Amino acid sequence: MRKALRVLHDEHRTLTGLLRAILAVLAESRERGTAPDFALLRAMLFYVAEFPEKRHHRHESDLVFPKLRALSPGTRGLLDRLDEDHRRGDAKIRELEHALTAFELLGAARRDVFEDAARRYVDFHLAHIALEEREILPLAESTLGAEDWDEIEQVMAHDPDPLVETGSDPDYRRLFGAIAFAARPGNSLIDARFPVAAP
Repeated sequence: MRKALRVLHDEHRTLTGLLRAILAVLAESRERGTAPDFALLRAMLFYVAEFPEKRHHRHESDLVFPKLRALSPGTRGLLDRLDEDHRRGDAKIRELEHALTAFELLGAARRDVFEDAARRYVDFHLAHIALEEREILPLAESTLGAEDWDEIEQVMAHDPDPLVETGSDPDYRRLFGAIAFAARPGNSLIDARFPVAAP
């Protein structure tokens, strides 16, 4: 498997684990009757906004999808749908961050609003990832040639995801290491990033 394709799979796996961890943090705090760890939730949402939304999606929409459109015209409708998901993602994460701030500052009255928004956001992303894993990445693997992958890998090498690529920005790695450390066993990115079943 080409490195770029493996990285895209790994980024999906990492994001899936993190999204599930967000819901686990919320479920645990509700069961305990306490407020969730707001700093941890903010760090998680920051990661989603900083990497999957800005980098991972750009790699797909700007690098992989145009090549698939050219080589496999029958995929255009599906790729247009996925591109629209990518365009909507930034606004969705900003709305979720706003709902978290409201919950933190205004208290329990805003808890249900944030939890509902978080579940919708997670469902949206998990469905999107599943579609790419089922339809698009296998097609890219069988359709794109060596020159295509070489070009994609050259671009992707310049802005790796710090939870996937070990040589990436140390400041980000420290931050996301703190996310993994702060999330308690059963909720941690360490546990969630390596699920028994694929996303």
